[in-house]
Amino acid sequence: MVDAGAIRATLLRQAQHWAQATERLSQLDALASREAWSRLERYLGLSIRDHLRSVLTRLRERGTALVTSVQSAQSATDLADARRRLLSFRREYLRAEITIDFYSDAINSRANAVIGARLRACDILAQRSMSAILEPLGHLTPIALTYIDKGLGASILKAGLRLWDGGNPSVAAAIKLVHHNIEQPTSLIHEAGHQVAHITSWNAELARAIREAIQPAPIADLWASWASEISADGVAFVHTGFGSVLALHDVLADEPAQVFAIVPGDPHPSSYLRVLLGVAMCRVAWGKGEWDAFGDTWDALYPLHLAAAHMRPVLEAARAHADTVAQITIAAPMQAFRGKRLIDLVPTERVSPTALTALEQRLGPALYTSSHWIWTEALRLLALTSLGTHRSTLKAPRLTHDWMLRLGGVAVAA
Repeated sequence: MVDAGAIRATLLRQAQHWAQATERLSQLDALASREAWSRLERYLGLSIRDHLRSVLTRLRERGTALVTSVQSAQSATDLADARRRLLSFRREYLRAEITIDFYSDAINSRANAVIGARLRACDILAQRSMSAILEPLGHLTPIALTYIDKGLGASILKAGLRLWDGGNPSVAAAIKLVHHNIEQPTSLIHEAGHQVAHITSWNAELARAIREAIQPAPIADLWASWASEISADGVAFVHTGFGSVLALHDVLADEPAQVFAIVPGDPHPSSYLRVLLGVAMCRVAWGKGEWDAFGDTWDALYPLHLAAAHMRPVLEAARAHADTVAQITIAAPMQAFRGKRLIDLVPTERVSPTALTALEQRLGPALYTSSHWIWTEALRLLALTSLGTHRSTLKAPRLTHDWMLRLGGVAVAA
C-alpha cells in the first residue's frame, strides 16, 4: 500500500508544475512582439493588458493556494480534496491559456507594418460604426480589436461576454477579418453590427416584428430565426450601402446546393435569400436602381429549379417577404432605438451611389490623401471604395488602397 507521503509528493510535483506554467504564462511581453503591441491604440493595449493581468493574477493566487494545500495535506481525505483541487486547477489553467493564446494570436497578426496599419484602421472603422448608433441611445461604445485570419467570413467575440477563462467579461469587441477582403472589409461593419444588436437587445424585438408582419407562420418563424444575422446585415448596409451587398455576394456565391441550403438551427439565412434581402434593402432605401439588375443576375445564376425539390416552395414563399423584412430591419421604429428607425440613426442617403459619386467628384484625390477627409469620411470611404472596387469604377485605384494605411497611421507617398 502506497503511503500518504508518496501520494503527497506526486500531487505536489504536479501542483508545482502547473504553478510554474502559470508563472511562464504571466510574461505578457513574451506573448506578442513589441511592434505588434505598439500597433494597438494605447487605450486598447492597456485594456487588454489589464484584462490579461486579472486573469493571470487570479490563476497565480489559486496556484499558490493549491501548492500550499497539497503541502499541508495529511489525511486520506485531505489528499483526495487536494487531488480534486489539482485537477480543477489544471482545467482552469488550460481555459486561461486559450484566452491568452487568443489575444496573443490577435495582437501578433499586427507584426507586419502594413497589416498592422490596416487593422488599426479597421479598429477605428468598427468603433465608429458602433458609436454612431450606440452613443445617441446613451450606450457606451466598446473598444474594437480586429485581427486577421484565414477563411471566407468574418466573426466576432463580443465585448461584455465572458471568455474561456470564466473571469471578467471581455473588454473588446474582437473581430476576425480574413485575408481576401482586408481592403474592402464591409464584413467588419456586419460584425460590429452584432455587437450593436447585443448591447441594444435589438434581435429579439426584430424577430417579434418579423413574426407579426409575415404570414404564414412557418415562413415568419423562419425569417425570425435569422434575426441576429439580419440585424448585422442591416447595420453593414446603412453604413456601407450597396457595396456591402456586393461584398456579401462574393462571399456567398458558391455551388447551388450551398446557396439554397437552409440549415436548421443556423442563424444565417439561406445565401439565396440573404443576397436578395440586401437588394431589397437597397430598394427600401433608394427605390429602383442598379441593384435590381444585380438581383436579376443572381436569379439567373441561381434559378430556383436548381434547388432541391422539397426546398423550392419554402424558398419561393420566403422570398416573397424579402421586401417586408428589409423594411422592418432598416425603416421600422424600434424600442431598441428609443422609437427611432435604424435609418434615422444612420441615414442611408449618405451612402447612396449618387451621394458617394458626388463626394468623390467634389473632393477629388484629396478624399484619399487628406488626413482631414480620411478621418472625417472614413466610413463613407469604405462604402465608396467597396462599391467602386466591385463595379471596377474607381477613379484612382492606388489611392483607394492607400487610404486605410493613412487612417492606420502609416505615411504613404502621394
